[in-house]
Amino acid sequence: MTLAGALDRALGLVREVIDFPEPGVLFRDLTPVLADRDAFRAVVDALAATVPPDVDAVVALEARGFLFGAALAAVHGYGVVPIRKPGKLPAVADRVTYDLEYGTATFELPADAVRPGQRVVVVDDVLATGGTLAAAAGLLTQAGAEVVGAAVVLEIAALGGRARAGLPVRALRVV
Repeated sequence: MTLAGALDRALGLVREVIDFPEPGVLFRDLTPVLADRDAFRAVVDALAATVPPDVDAVVALEARGFLFGAALAAVHGYGVVPIRKPGKLPAVADRVTYDLEYGTATFELPADAVRPGQRVVVVDDVLATGGTLAAAAGLLTQAGAEVVGAAVVLEIAALGGRARAGLPVRALRVV
């Protein structure tokens, strides 16, 4: 099977959950993709094809971005930097609070995980309103990194997140 065929099969496994995590939200659940070894590998390989040359590290966003970002880094030879929710890191370089489509959240950047001038790509599962990517890019820029773009599995185009993210975004599928 070609990578395109394997990716189509993989993304066909995405489950839509109505009214989660609150009424009015249509949640895209990638758990079935993660649970299927061939689908997971197809997504990781497709994400790798979106990463610009000369990237030093993948920055993986909590929580589902960890799974895709860490696999991408391990399989394709990048370092990986996790951006975490509050209270999870022993040493924090900086933090930011940002808006979600259904509330607010806070991210923290680990101390000494990003070097000035380091070229990084941000990886997450779904691009919705763009607040998560914008917040991560802001933290990384403040740390001196060069954020060369973002890679996501799914983009929900109707929410306009690409414009808000403020950086080049490559999505494996736009819905």
